[in-house]
Amino acid sequence: MNWKIPLFKSYWEEDDIDAVAKVIRRGTYWSSGPEIETLEHDLASFVGEQYALSFNSGTSALHALLLAHKITTGEVIVPSFTFIATANTVALAGAKPVFAEIEEQSYGLDPEAVKEKITKKTQAIIPVHYGGFPCKEIQALREIADDHHLLLLEDAAESLGATINKQMVGTFGQSSIFSFCQNKIITAGEGGAVVTNSKNIYQRLKLLRSHGRQENEEGYFSTTKELDYIEVGYNFRLPTICAALVISQLKKIQKIITMRREKAAAFTKQLSPIKQIKTPTEAKNHFSVYQMYTIQFNDQKTRDTVQNHLTQAGVMTKVYFEPVHLKTFYKKQFKYKPGDLPKTERIATKVLTLPLYPSLTDTEIGYITDTIKNCCR
Repeated sequence: MNWKIPLFKSYWEEDDIDAVAKVIRRGTYWSSGPEIETLEHDLASFVGEQYALSFNSGTSALHALLLAHKITTGEVIVPSFTFIATANTVALAGAKPVFAEIEEQSYGLDPEAVKEKITKKTQAIIPVHYGGFPCKEIQALREIADDHHLLLLEDAAESLGATINKQMVGTFGQSSIFSFCQNKIITAGEGGAVVTNSKNIYQRLKLLRSHGRQENEEGYFSTTKELDYIEVGYNFRLPTICAALVISQLKKIQKIITMRREKAAAFTKQLSPIKQIKTPTEAKNHFSVYQMYTIQFNDQKTRDTVQNHLTQAGVMTKVYFEPVHLKTFYKKQFKYKPGDLPKTERIATKVLTLPLYPSLTDTEIGYITDTIKNCCR
């Protein structure tokens, strides 16, 4: 469908084009160029971790991270209210995704529900920072993980730049991942990264990212020497062209976040008086980057009516997220069924994500909110 207002638009400026063009015109090192190292240095510095390693997607970053931490059996606790990659990477690594309930403010994992899911087989907890919001109970989840000697691996794919008490998401667990997919805060179309303070994990990730190859200082594409392969790995490398774009985008991330927060504030001002709607709110001392703007209705009937009305008006919306445990693969492979996570299932019937991106205009916001108001009189 040719949407009058799409769900998202990737933000760009002329310096983004220049950054990519510079790599293209160079004619060399479109893979594994010097921009890779620059990106990793800049990202680690921005987040506040010692190491960052780029990947060709957030999914491959999380997959490799699980393998680097040697999680290939047992169970990993994840939310069902997430993009399916959070659970898929656990299954791909060889472990079982165990789904736990979420709380209603930030849609992050509920600590009490997590406690109930811990068994002798549990190896890790993967909280998700949903839609640009810090997971509200990340501190409690860290304490639970520590008490049970479990890993806490943050899926911060949607929330680069979000903070709790000025501490960046991605720095609460042993390791974390971010995404640079086209709808994220900064983007290269695709891409991802791991951040960690562990040198051992960093070195293992380098092997897993590139065929298990033990690199020298020159790098594979710059040396005449045959390099050794010391384990089986993947081709999860981020192209240099994408790295150059992320570097350029990272330089203006605060500007992008400010623009997104301004759009979110405009939505909240217009929608918060509507009694059928609950607008997103930040917990105390939490700072959201509003990768998504998700509202919650009183019931599914109202949600569906509004979504259909917006569709007819040419406004794209989406339900983020339908429960992962009710997708066909998880019902067949792991025997999950309706009713296993009643709170998550109930929330999923009432949420709706509206268009939000830096270039969204006041006129477009007014058009969206007026369309909603007409349904909720």
